[in-house]
Amino acid sequence: MVRSALLFGTALGLTLSASAPAESQDPDAIRGAVRSFVQAQTREAPGRVEVGRLDVDPHLRLQGCMELEAFLPTGAKLWGNSTVGVRCLRPQKWSIFVPVQVRVWADVVVTTRALSRGQTIESTDVALQPLDLTQLPPGVLTDPQRAVGRVLNAALSGGTPLRAGLLREVAVVLQGQLVRVVFAGEGFRVSTEARALSNAGVGEPVQVRTASGKLLKGTVLEPGVVEVR
Repeated sequence: MVRSALLFGTALGLTLSASAPAESQDPDAIRGAVRSFVQAQTREAPGRVEVGRLDVDPHLRLQGCMELEAFLPTGAKLWGNSTVGVRCLRPQKWSIFVPVQVRVWADVVVTTRALSRGQTIESTDVALQPLDLTQLPPGVLTDPQRAVGRVLNAALSGGTPLRAGLLREVAVVLQGQLVRVVFAGEGFRVSTEARALSNAGVGEPVQVRTASGKLLKGTVLEPGVVEVR
């Protein structure tokens, strides 16, 4: 899965040197410094990185630089619409900020048709489609097997990217069902019976009520079994 953003500290930088300064700074050299910096800092991105817009103000009149350094401003992130700083280290110090668009393309799990709330996902209900992760909410799935066999929490139209939050496990404990409650701790393991107060799948939380009326919260271990720690 997915996932979420690419955040880097302000100390990261990329330096490019030239043999001699020009009378005025070439904007293409600034763009090149930004592009190289972004590519270097997004090598571990969860997809194919594409550096888009690099808006260098054409009206800037900067002295030619022999040593350019690109850096990420405090609080910025190389994800979607961002900003990269570029400063000159010599012969004359100056700095500017360049708007940049960073896209991260990856195969994302999408629905192949309209699906209903409560429907169990089958393999034919989903497919992979290349999408820009920076334009999607966190938690989108990139592995179809993480969707197949799970249940939808909401109705979806065809072509919708699937997020982990839209899915739940198939209920193996049902509301009103009598379940075995296992109490586990260091050096001991005991069990009793209780009644489930909601539906839940394996690994999901559930509340149960014992015969004495005590409410407990636990996690479904397997069909009909809830563990309380």
